[in-house]
Amino acid sequence: MAPLLVMIVVWFVARLLGALTLWNAANSWSGALRLAFAAMFFFTAASHFHPRTRGDLVRMVPSGLPVPGALVTLTGVLEVIGAIGLLLPSTTAAAAYGLIALLILLLPANIHAARAGLMIAGRRATPLVWRVPLQLFWVGALWWIA
Repeated sequence: MAPLLVMIVVWFVARLLGALTLWNAANSWSGALRLAFAAMFFFTAASHFHPRTRGDLVRMVPSGLPVPGALVTLTGVLEVIGAIGLLLPSTTAAAAYGLIALLILLLPANIHAARAGLMIAGRRATPLVWRVPLQLFWVGALWWIA
């Protein structure tokens, strides 16, 4: 749930700064959300490389997939690329659609983690009753800013 918290806090702070005309990129709800998603994906990408969480993410990869460590690295890099793309107006749509695809592709790993009761950064993986609607919310919100 930490990524959701990062997204919400950045969204409202960015929107406030945009409303005060201190940050033109955040002068609309969708513009502020674009910045919030960039912050959230930078945050989640960092967990792919941090020693405290990387092993947990490797364990999330379903057993039928090859080289889990490489897949975790690849998805972290794709999250960084997507976050950068959201920050550039000319690539926002492509980045949003790419991140939508990534969220869909990562859903099986989140399902596996929840069903297996895996621990992620010392906390049990988000239960499916919360995770699936959250993924759908993120997909819809990314679609909106695209």
